[in-house]
Amino acid sequence: MWDKIQIFGFRAMWNPEIIAITVILIVLFYLFTGPLKHKAGLTEEPTRGQKASVYSALVIFYLLKGSPIYLLSHIVLMAHMAQMAVLYLIVPILIIRGIPEQWWQKLFDITGLKHVLNLFTRPLVALVMFNLLFSFYHIPMILDFTKSSTPVHWAVTLLLLVFALFMWWPIFGPLEKRVELKPLFKVLYIFGAGILLTPACALIIFADTPLYATYSEPDAFMQALQLCVPAGVLEGMNLGGPQVFLDMPLVYDQQAAGIIMKVSQEFIYGALLARIFYAWYNSENYGIDPLPQDLDQQATVERG
Repeated sequence: MWDKIQIFGFRAMWNPEIIAITVILIVLFYLFTGPLKHKAGLTEEPTRGQKASVYSALVIFYLLKGSPIYLLSHIVLMAHMAQMAVLYLIVPILIIRGIPEQWWQKLFDITGLKHVLNLFTRPLVALVMFNLLFSFYHIPMILDFTKSSTPVHWAVTLLLLVFALFMWWPIFGPLEKRVELKPLFKVLYIFGAGILLTPACALIIFADTPLYATYSEPDAFMQALQLCVPAGVLEGMNLGGPQVFLDMPLVYDQQAAGIIMKVSQEFIYGALLARIFYAWYNSENYGIDPLPQDLDQQATVERG
């Protein structure tokens, strides 16, 4: 497939605009967490881990929305679902953990905005809203509409990203003044997220005909390609739909896409559950009773 998509040219494959935006954001983050940190309201630099999280999030965002993966996501539904899994289940966690706590606190202190943030970061609201929007997005009419124009596509992408941040906030939010979920409730929260995501995956996996015009009908397919391929490149092309890029029936691509989303979600959530259980176990055993020999030694010292 790599050889086939090269017909769209360098700009469609690597998106220089997104490269420029990514580099600018990396430079700005470096400056305002380093040499210019005092002007940005920071008293100390973020840790190396925090910086690595933000830089990783920005690089991953470029790979998903600016590299050939972005082009493939408009051709193959499997690539689209893999893109969605990483963009909304991994990138928000990196952003939350990487942004300095002082910046988050300033954001939550903005008059007017703080009430919105306090509402949408409540665990139940955050959990339901993201999964509801994600499920609505995969209704065929809505997904096809989001591929109809660049402004609509990016507006929906950023809206889902914001609500993905809201969803992960109760688990990873760094502000000490805000109520943090106890480990048991974090476990239940992640289980709930997995259950709520299942209907959207099932819709795609068990459909026996192509659901999305964008990934099956020639006209809608060509319209979606305009989101990432310059208009001049598409002029005169008569591709006849995504079938020319696939070596399988379209419905197989669709079913595989649903499986990729579900398996990715289960893997990511499973890793998070393991992390939560490990931290929980360590916290419960932090004050473990001393061993018998330690008690004997302590008694000997006291008698002496």
